[in-house]
Amino acid sequence: MPDITYPVGRNWRPGYLAVPSAPPGPWPAVVVIHEAFGLNADIRSKADEFAGRGYLALAPDLFDGKSWIRCIRSAFRQLRAGRGAAFDALDAAREFLAARPDCTGKTGVIGFCLGGGFALLCAPRPGFSVASVNYGEVPEDAEVVLAGSCPVVGSFGGLDPMGTQHPERLQRALVFLEVPHDVHIYPGSGHRFMTPSQGGGAVLARLAKMSFQRADAADARQRIFAFFGSYLQG
Repeated sequence: MPDITYPVGRNWRPGYLAVPSAPPGPWPAVVVIHEAFGLNADIRSKADEFAGRGYLALAPDLFDGKSWIRCIRSAFRQLRAGRGAAFDALDAAREFLAARPDCTGKTGVIGFCLGGGFALLCAPRPGFSVASVNYGEVPEDAEVVLAGSCPVVGSFGGLDPMGTQHPERLQRALVFLEVPHDVHIYPGSGHRFMTPSQGGGAVLARLAKMSFQRADAADARQRIFAFFGSYLQG
């Protein structure tokens, strides 16, 4: 599936588009938001997995083709401010997918790490029908920020160096707001447990409590696809 560009205002943003091969469309769509390391092979594979399950999937490059090292501080500033060019790119990605003739018009969003934080803040924005948050930041005023949110499925690691206050805060906010949700903490997993690493990267991941946990990752994917099936394909 191709790397593409799509319109964001008067400009163009790079991204990766995965289109189902069967059954025939139209299909619901998903915006796939990358982690702090940018639009890499792992995120492309996650978009491909959505396409294999009958979703149009677009993974925008929030770093606009630049190195993640140059862009990471700006991305986190925008995330914590709740506004900026990254949100413009995400809104435009949703609009691009929904306007395609092979789309049903229903769109979800999923994100990992940095992208999980962005996916959560997309949940109350217009046009999203479901959101998946994977080990992303949850704002302290979540009950205010998430007012009007679409349904949310969240997956977090109990050994995450960020602690468990983020999923606990998310659970409380969604209960308070009466938003349909499925938030789960995997006790034996850390941060980034859904992302495989190889070679020296795998060693560093273990030391940083960010190693891939196959069983927990498989369970999280099953929960996500079941949740998305209910709110996008149901």
